[in-house]
Amino acid sequence: MRVFQQFRKILIALSLVLVLFTTSACAGATQASDRVTEQPRLGVSSSSQVERGTSIAAQEYGDWLVQTSKDLVQDAYVRDNDKLGVVISPKVRPNQVRSLARSIVQSFHQNFRDRDLKVLMYAPDKTLIMTAQYNNQTQQIEYEAADS
Repeated sequence: MRVFQQFRKILIALSLVLVLFTTSACAGATQASDRVTEQPRLGVSSSSQVERGTSIAAQEYGDWLVQTSKDLVQDAYVRDNDKLGVVISPKVRPNQVRSLARSIVQSFHQNFRDRDLKVLMYAPDKTLIMTAQYNNQTQQIEYEAADS
């Protein structure tokens, strides 16, 4: 009787180890395949956070910009790693938009080098205020006010 109980305990322990090992391996394979095959979705991500880019690097830059802007930027979205839309907060005064755009273009260039860049500055009501274009060859920024 005692041998049977000992055998049963060992069998249960081995079964648990087998189940845990199998489910962990399958879950890891499923998650890895999801990361490879899943295309970025526009709108809302799985964590209920608004997406801020069309690639992982773009998403991370958009998140970083909003978090570090000290409430000057309400939202940001990077498209194709060369276009950035920025919604400014009501705290930004009209005479500060150009200097904020310049700072954003400079940080955008640090993260997405060797390409021409475009930053679209939007008011809190999401109307376009200004466009700043960075020319990679001349390393100059051109500003264009939006038509009212």
